[in-house]
Amino acid sequence: MRLALLMVVGSMISLEGDAQKPPAAPAKPAPASGAEHLEVPPPPFTEGLFPCSGCHAGMTANRTRRVLKDMHDDIVLKHDEQHRWCLDCHDAADRDWLHLASGERVSFEESYRLCGQCHGEKLRDWRAGVHGRRTGSWSGAKKYLLCAHCHNPHQPRFRALAPKPVPARPSRASRE
Repeated sequence: MRLALLMVVGSMISLEGDAQKPPAAPAKPAPASGAEHLEVPPPPFTEGLFPCSGCHAGMTANRTRRVLKDMHDDIVLKHDEQHRWCLDCHDAADRDWLHLASGERVSFEESYRLCGQCHGEKLRDWRAGVHGRRTGSWSGAKKYLLCAHCHNPHQPRFRALAPKPVPARPSRASRE
């Protein structure tokens, strides 16, 4: 009899415990294989210089930091220049690609992933539409501009702007 009573009480406690548990959350869908794809327009390449393999194919990669004197002499690296060199971002084996710190190759259309390795906060804001520019609707397809559409990847900092004068105070006559 005692055993039957314990079993009834135990099952009531068990049922009561189940009633207090919140329902299980629905299973999250498995993430898509590979990185997310964002719709971006083509990068702003300098005309006549892409694909890079047109000149760099078969060329031995020179990893020495130096002032470029032949091609690309217009590029002045002002982007952590004490620690960075061209091949830290551009893939040495195939210049038509960039590469992440992990060695994974990324296309120029995915250059935001490369920039985001060091500028994670900006990447997060860019994805959310707070930094940079994107077009589209809140519930539909969106088109993002790449970092390189606004920032020169070799000199990304904007030039300082002169401050504008203080606005003129409205006259009393215009308030009445």
